[in-house]
Amino acid sequence: MSTDQSPSLPLPPGSANLLFWPPGVPRNLTVPDESLWAGLAARAVRAPHEVALDFLGRTHTWAEVHDQATRLAAALQGLGVARGDRVLLFMQNCPQFIVAFHAVIRAGAVAVPVNPMNKADELGHYIKDAGARVAVASSDIAPELGRASEAPESNGQLAHLVVFDLADALPPGADVSTWPPAWQQWLPTRHPLPQANGVHTHRWADLMAGAGPCRDVPCAGADLALLPYTSGTTGAAKGCMHTHATLMHNVLAAAPWLDMRAGDAVLIAVPMFHITGLVIGMLAAIRHGCKLVLLPRWDRKQAAQAIQTHRVTHWPNIPTMVMDLLGDVSLQHHDLSSLRYIGGGGAAMPDAVAAELQAKFGLQYVEGYGLTETAAPTHTNPRQAPRRHCLGIPYIGTQARIIDPVTLHELPTNEVGEIVVRGPQVFKGYWQQPKATADAFTELDGQAYFRTGDLGRVDADGYFYMADRLKRMINASGFKVWPAEVEALLHRHPAVQEACVISTRDGYRGESVKAVIVLRDSHKGSVTEEQVVAWAREHMAVYKYPRTVEFADALPRNASGKLMWRTLQAQQDAQDTPVPAAPTAG
Repeated sequence: MSTDQSPSLPLPPGSANLLFWPPGVPRNLTVPDESLWAGLAARAVRAPHEVALDFLGRTHTWAEVHDQATRLAAALQGLGVARGDRVLLFMQNCPQFIVAFHAVIRAGAVAVPVNPMNKADELGHYIKDAGARVAVASSDIAPELGRASEAPESNGQLAHLVVFDLADALPPGADVSTWPPAWQQWLPTRHPLPQANGVHTHRWADLMAGAGPCRDVPCAGADLALLPYTSGTTGAAKGCMHTHATLMHNVLAAAPWLDMRAGDAVLIAVPMFHITGLVIGMLAAIRHGCKLVLLPRWDRKQAAQAIQTHRVTHWPNIPTMVMDLLGDVSLQHHDLSSLRYIGGGGAAMPDAVAAELQAKFGLQYVEGYGLTETAAPTHTNPRQAPRRHCLGIPYIGTQARIIDPVTLHELPTNEVGEIVVRGPQVFKGYWQQPKATADAFTELDGQAYFRTGDLGRVDADGYFYMADRLKRMINASGFKVWPAEVEALLHRHPAVQEACVISTRDGYRGESVKAVIVLRDSHKGSVTEEQVVAWAREHMAVYKYPRTVEFADALPRNASGKLMWRTLQAQQDAQDTPVPAAPTAG
């Protein structure tokens, strides 16, 4: 990796973000023309006996992970996996995910990580769209892939299914009584091989034992490495084509920006099937020689204990994890002092929560921004000068602008428009969808920019702020209400743990604001919905405060932690739609 202190991309007019550029951080990186496999291979040579990862107390060295990935790559080659083939990965966070991902790229193939919450009806689309003939899955959810392979949607594509038990990853004699009750039932359970017509099922261990030598497959930075799918909130999910180079850029950038060093420990509680967990968690930690501390799913007590036990230095996350952690009354008994970086994206960190984190633990939450299409970060806050409720400044080698989403003309400072970006981490397009790819880009000054679909603004210092998703705007008597702003204000209420703002139909105002709120445990039963409305009326403009508040036990989120506000909006729309009156006799 080489660095260059002069921008490779011209800064847009009026950009001032370099005034706040982190000291000692290069503005650009030269990405080596190599496979992501090189990261694991280098660790196995430099520190073969050093602990690479910990999964609930069971450890693996770099040499062990490298050997397992090499043998699985050979086994996949034995099943016919060749250069450029797509292989589905269907599992929660576990050591097998790390091994399987690296085995796929070692074989010159393309990893297709799939949300483990998907069911057979949804999985058929991924099988068919990606053209996957081979999948690797944990036994608890593998039957869904078996059923999906028999569905018409999959087109009978899947030929081989490699299955393992999560129990194989657990330490011998593990004291499961210290785990959450759901984990105690889930993780140790072994399952039979699923049966599906036309699909050959294989036990992971048997396949590894019978693997021959692994054939070398030349791989360059321009080769396809990853095909993650977007959430599919507007139609069928689309595969995002990422090469080794697009991923490698943000992997390398994590070291100087986040101060990642060999010997550090990274807590990976965000799912690795999602781009943030995969790039900033798994791949960056491996490349820079950090120990990976894996949790299969989020649990606040397990996370606090892991930070203390392993002296975790870096914890990429989503704000809801921090909110949940701070809600644990036993947190005061845990030592979080080893953390040098805590931050993430997916949603804005409420000011009140960030202030509580700072006051109790002296930690500044570093917000960032990125999408599946951009291999996670395009923006992040400088660690020495973070701002709250802020996306940060454009990342290393990245250029960002604000445009009018209709005219596509660039907007001046502090005007809300669509965020567009260009940089070495931007994907190469949507898999087999040239029109969707073309529509996702626009041209400014002769350069192609990716249209994020997110509304934001940039201030005079070059910091970017989120306004909201396109079309997620409430029109109340002609006044524009941005839900994200109302949500941030609601988080200042001492009883509010989480909030989601949606619109309700109003015969007089057109639309009104509604807030669905999760209360902190300490305030349940002691505050009413009417009291929250009254508080909001005192703290927000008259057109902005929620006219109605509804308490909920939890807000709907997808497996990557993003708030599914559209689900709540659809439910509200259904309630607002009047039921036709029954016809009267005569």
